[in-house]
Amino acid sequence: MSAVLRQAPRFEPMREEELSAVLEIESAIYEHPWTRGNFADSLRAGYQCWTYRVTSRLLGYFVLIVAAGEAHLLNLSIAANSQRRGHGGALLAESIRISRELGARNLYLEVRPSNGPAQALYVRFGFRHIALRRGYYPAGTQREDALVFALPL
Repeated sequence: MSAVLRQAPRFEPMREEELSAVLEIESAIYEHPWTRGNFADSLRAGYQCWTYRVTSRLLGYFVLIVAAGEAHLLNLSIAANSQRRGHGGALLAESIRISRELGARNLYLEVRPSNGPAQALYVRFGFRHIALRRGYYPAGTQREDALVFALPL
């Protein structure tokens, strides 16, 4: 019998020089991806921007803002070839941990009604649907609503 050592995933603060790799994932999984400017602005504003890696391979990232006792998860994404393997849950758990550590009492996020897998993940972590934002997301030539979810911390 041989033991195979696996590298543990690690979270690291996102750096501006990583934005090309982040944008590769972002544009591969979204029809209307965030831009380099969206990520650069989030970094400059001091938002909690984190990457998730195994060895040197970028698997995902999240962007979180925490202010005035509230947290808002703005983006949580996993590379297409790494989805459905528990990585989204690991990212979500880390965003919850950071939100609590920074004193947030609630964590909010928006999700597309068409994104059933993401909704299931959020519900599994205890989030509940609290509101609807009409026409929030671009969707081709139309707009798609957003479901607002909240988690008391």
